[in-house]
Amino acid sequence: MTAAPLPEHPDWLWRTPEPRSSYDVVIVGAGGHGLATAYYLAKNHGITNVAVLEKGWLAGGNMARNTTIIRSNYLWDESAAIYEHALKLWERLPEELDYDFLFSQRGVLNLAHTLQDVREGVRRVNANRLNGVDAEWLETDEVAKVCPIVNVSPHTRYPVLGGTYQPRAGIAKHDHVAWALARRADEMGVDLIQGCEVTGFVKDGDRVVGVETSRGRVLAGRVGLAAAGHSSVLAELAGFRLPVQSHPLQALVSELHQPVHPTVVMSNHVHVYVSQAHKGELVMGAGVDTYNGYGQRGSFHVIEHQMAAAVELFPVFARAHVLRTWGGIVDVTPDASPVVGTTPVENLFVNCGWGTGGFKATPAAGWAFAHTIATGEPHALNKPFALERFTTGALIDEHGAAAVAH
Repeated sequence: MTAAPLPEHPDWLWRTPEPRSSYDVVIVGAGGHGLATAYYLAKNHGITNVAVLEKGWLAGGNMARNTTIIRSNYLWDESAAIYEHALKLWERLPEELDYDFLFSQRGVLNLAHTLQDVREGVRRVNANRLNGVDAEWLETDEVAKVCPIVNVSPHTRYPVLGGTYQPRAGIAKHDHVAWALARRADEMGVDLIQGCEVTGFVKDGDRVVGVETSRGRVLAGRVGLAAAGHSSVLAELAGFRLPVQSHPLQALVSELHQPVHPTVVMSNHVHVYVSQAHKGELVMGAGVDTYNGYGQRGSFHVIEHQMAAAVELFPVFARAHVLRTWGGIVDVTPDASPVVGTTPVENLFVNCGWGTGGFKATPAAGWAFAHTIATGEPHALNKPFALERFTTGALIDEHGAAAVAH
C-alpha cells in the first residue's frame, strides 16, 4: 500500500492556498519583515485581503540564516527610536502571538579594546540614555562579572578596556518567530503562498497594479517589497534603482555544549560576536564578505579570522568544533541604515537596506511598513528612512556607530 504524501508543513500552522487573481495588498517576501508586515496590516489596520508571496519556502532566506541577536543600542536618534520600538514589541510578542519563540533577554555586551573604542562606547551609552534606551558602561572588572569566560587579561593582543552593556537585549529562536507571525496572519485571513516567484510588475502608466509570478498574474491595490538581498533586483524589474549593494554574510555554530556563555558578546576590533543558543551550540558571526553577490555562502578566510578572534576572547572555546556554516544575503545602503517607505513608482513600497540588522528590527519594521502601505504615508518611525534622503543628504550614518552592526 502506497503511503499518502506528507504535507508541506503541519496543517495546524497555516493554510497552503492557491494565489487568487487579486488582493488589496501583495507583500513580496515571506521572511520576518514580510510576515510582520502582513500581521500588522491585519491587526492594526484591518486589512486582511493580503497575500505574502515567497519564491522559496516561508522564512527560508535571511530569517533562517541569521544569528538571532536583538538589541536597540544604536547611536542616532532615528535608529534608536525604531529599534527600541522593536525591542518593546519583542517583549510582548510571545504572549500576543501565543507562541513561545524562546525570547531570552540575556543582555548584549560590546567590548572596547582601544581608547577610541572607549570614547565611542561611552558616547553611545550617553546617547542611548538620552533616548530612553537601557545602556551601561562597564569597566574591565565589571565585564568579567557579566561574562566570566571572556579573557580580560592585560597581556592579550587587544586587552579588554571595558564595554557597553544593554541588559534588555538578547536572542530569540528565529524560525519560531516566523511560524508565530505566519500562524497569526493566516488566522486573520492572510494568504501565505510559497513557491511563487515574482518575475515582473503589472503597470498602468506609472502605477503598479499587480505582479507577474511563476504561478500567474496577481493584481493588487498596493505592493510592498520585503525581499532583503534581492530588493535591488525587484526594483530594477519595476523600473527604478535602489542605492543598495548585496553581500554574503556568514555565520556558524559549534556542536552542543553545556551552558557556559551567559550573555551575547560582540567585539568590533577583533571582529566576532558570540552567543550560546538554547540547545547549547555556540553561534558565531563576523562581518560581511567584501565582494557583492547573491550566493548563500561565504569565504573561508572570514571563518578563519572569526575563529581566531573567538579563541582570543574565549580561550575556553579553543577545542570546540565547528559543526555547520551558512550564509545570508544582506543589502547594505551607503549610510548603513534601512530604506522603508514609498518609491518613485506609485502604489509600490519598499522595506530594504537593513544590512546585518534586519532580524532585531522585525516587529518594528513590520509595524511601520504596514502603516505606510495602509495609509500611503510613512509612520513617524520610518519617516527618516525615506529613499529621498540620498538626494537631500539627510543621512543616518550608522557605520560602526553601534560597534559590530549586527
